[in-house]
Amino acid sequence: MPKFATYNIDLKALEKGTHTYTYQLDNAYFELIDSSDIQQGNVDAIVNVAVSAAGFLVTMKVEGAVVVTCDRCLEDMPQPIYAEDMMRIKLGDELNEEGDVMVLPERNPVLNVGWFLYELIALAIPIKHVHEPGECNQVMADKLRNHTAVNLDEEEED
Repeated sequence: MPKFATYNIDLKALEKGTHTYTYQLDNAYFELIDSSDIQQGNVDAIVNVAVSAAGFLVTMKVEGAVVVTCDRCLEDMPQPIYAEDMMRIKLGDELNEEGDVMVLPERNPVLNVGWFLYELIALAIPIKHVHEPGECNQVMADKLRNHTAVNLDEEEED
């Protein structure tokens, strides 16, 4: 069984209407992804698949927190996450993209949302990850303050 089989959605088996899938993305999920950016987290994911004659509209929403490294003190810190996205899918001869529409082969119309959910989470993380003022590892903050030309206390006020 492939490691992301839990996140497979067989589109051809779905009847017209909206179908909802919920996932709890925990530390085990992030270990499967095997990324150095996010190694822990607790994120609720909801995937809705709306089936119509025109194809499939997939909406994804993630909400929770992941653990990232603070850019200032290098300690782990929780990063709240909230993001939504959608994609249009239709069935065709082979896997490809036509503009903003993903085409899945009719012979194997299975959509695996495991990686799409990870990308949605990763893109929701701000570029700069820094603890709230006063929450950084004090030893590391003191060392950094001693070796920098910029006053970090002034930077935190920005």
